[in-house]
Amino acid sequence: MAVEILKEYLLGDMTARYLTDTKSGQVGLMLLPSDMAFNKMPPKSEKLESLIQLKLTGDIYDEAYAMGNSMKNGETVRRLCYQSQSVRTEGELCRIDTILQDRRGYQVIHHLIWKTGMPYIRVHCTFENKGKDPCTLEMFESFSLGGLSPYLGGDGHGCLRLHRIRSVWSQEGRHEMIPIEDLQLEPAWDPHAVRCERFGQAGSMPVNKFFPFAAVEDCQNHVFWGAQIVHNASWQMELYRKDEGLSLSGGLADREMGHWMKEIKPGESFDTPAAILTAAHTESFDIFTGRLTEAALEGLEKAPEVERDLPMVFNEYCTTWGKPSHENILKILEKIKGKGFRYFVIDCGWYKEAGIPWDISMGDYNVSKEMFPEGMEETVQAIRDAGLIPGIWFEIENVGRASQAYRKEEHLLHKDGKVLTSYFRRFWDMRDPWVEEYLTDKVIGTLKKYGFGYMKIDYNETIGIGCDGAESMGEGLRQNMEASARFIEKVKREIPGIVLENCASGGHRLEPGLMAQMSMASFSDAHECVEIPIIAANLHRVIHPRQSQIWAVIRTDDSLKRIVYSLVNTFLGRLCISGDVTKLSKEQWDVLEEGMQFYKKIAPIIKEGQSYLYGSDIKSTRHPEGWQALVRVGKNEEAYVTMHTFAGNLPECITVPLPDSCPEKIRMVYSDQKEEIDIENGSLKYYPKACCKAVAVWIGEK
Repeated sequence: MAVEILKEYLLGDMTARYLTDTKSGQVGLMLLPSDMAFNKMPPKSEKLESLIQLKLTGDIYDEAYAMGNSMKNGETVRRLCYQSQSVRTEGELCRIDTILQDRRGYQVIHHLIWKTGMPYIRVHCTFENKGKDPCTLEMFESFSLGGLSPYLGGDGHGCLRLHRIRSVWSQEGRHEMIPIEDLQLEPAWDPHAVRCERFGQAGSMPVNKFFPFAAVEDCQNHVFWGAQIVHNASWQMELYRKDEGLSLSGGLADREMGHWMKEIKPGESFDTPAAILTAAHTESFDIFTGRLTEAALEGLEKAPEVERDLPMVFNEYCTTWGKPSHENILKILEKIKGKGFRYFVIDCGWYKEAGIPWDISMGDYNVSKEMFPEGMEETVQAIRDAGLIPGIWFEIENVGRASQAYRKEEHLLHKDGKVLTSYFRRFWDMRDPWVEEYLTDKVIGTLKKYGFGYMKIDYNETIGIGCDGAESMGEGLRQNMEASARFIEKVKREIPGIVLENCASGGHRLEPGLMAQMSMASFSDAHECVEIPIIAANLHRVIHPRQSQIWAVIRTDDSLKRIVYSLVNTFLGRLCISGDVTKLSKEQWDVLEEGMQFYKKIAPIIKEGQSYLYGSDIKSTRHPEGWQALVRVGKNEEAYVTMHTFAGNLPECITVPLPDSCPEKIRMVYSDQKEEIDIENGSLKYYPKACCKAVAVWIGEK
């Protein structure tokens, strides 16, 4: 095998190196930190890993023991040969297109897009059938990086780790770091058998089990490679190895994992979702992940002007528990007006019919005569008169079993010819023109009629492997979720300037595509529990904190210590208040408002900054022990630190390292009591006085 460098491109602090096997015509891609692009690369016994990974039905699989484990490197991949590469610049965008073909008339284009100054690239692939007969894809990944790590000789044993982010309901964002030997990804004595770790999720909740994220770390040379998949349905990541080279690839979940097949007729083409990739020479996992989370902010370049200073939200759900009414909303407004909130969100239940629970009747969306006997106009006007932008909750894509919509079976998703039904929900077929018209009337029509400027889009069940109506269950799912994304864009077109919140039982849809479509997201359904700061801090590694809406639910029996704990949680993202605000004492309000003022001071750092997470090795999210600190360093010589103590024995002094760029003057401390905090030798020193307590420190030179 003769592998040569085909082309190299400098993309900011990264270098894209295209390699070619001159004998087979295959092409591979390496993404390197530019400061290491010309470092010595020790020899490896490895085959070139193709930058294209797809499989057609009927293809011969890779050897050996691949079937059921991996669909990579099959017959079509081996047949594809390099044809050409083109580079064009369009404003700030650089596009590199690499074309491969095989003799049957199949052409695949690998697209790499880089925006000037950005610390990441976007990659996707196009399959074109230029042959005479239809063919069927059963695997087509968005990206593939091979040769990991090029800075390690041999198989790099003991020096390679997989990073991934696990997620379950109300415990999103758990970081998992695994030596590849623990995954049995070492090559065998003979480079014969396929080793593969393929993971992801099947369904319409893309953050149900894992985030669509993976990274490989060379911990000897301090280099990370990683990716996020931009897709709101089934996806996969795949670590693959046969020889001394390790590869990372990912994209749509394939036939074996996501029940996906797609027929491509002559003259037709198919595009994968995009993947966001980066490579970084750093010892900090937080710096590395910050490069990826920045990508979703491209979608916010045209964000509503009202969002520029990350305004505060009041949501009445944990005040009324699904029973909002004109009467109780007026009482809430009387207490919160003039407090600095920008949005007032009417959550679920506004459509409740007499005698029918609100949580099984979503879908018809008629304003409740029980809750709003005079209609909703007066309520919305009262919100505006209080100086707030009115918001409203919708679960657009699902319908509850007590609704009339639940019985419109011809317009609902089917599976195996039967209506696809969860415990008490069904799903609109978002591909159906009738459904689009219905939702345009019920959703967009309601937003326009009452002048809502904010919509919380909830989603509380997953479709699972897929639905009828396409070549495969997985393709049916992909088409349906693509139509859902189009409807969101329609909302934005029809109501310019509307602020959208991405919610799916909290954090089940925190993927880059939906995050780019909306201003912010519900970080989790964890509303009042001790683990909120653990979840919120972990999420800095997969979504940008300026988009992470975190709730502080305040109760009348909350101590001042508890109120501070709840407010400091929100400093890890976007502040949202709910709870017993009509019954709080003046002392409680004073502490609450002090926290709200602190949030306003640090909002610019939340909006633009770099996070660093420190603390104990917390094993149990539900029953945490130890401590946690998050440092976020912004521009203009400012930073802030949130510190939380949990159960168990605490050190006498908690020492939090401050990055070199961090200022060292304490400007403000938010706590329920006077604290012992100082900065010494580049570290923040905190002497904790109690468990289950939080403190926030604003640092700056001004």
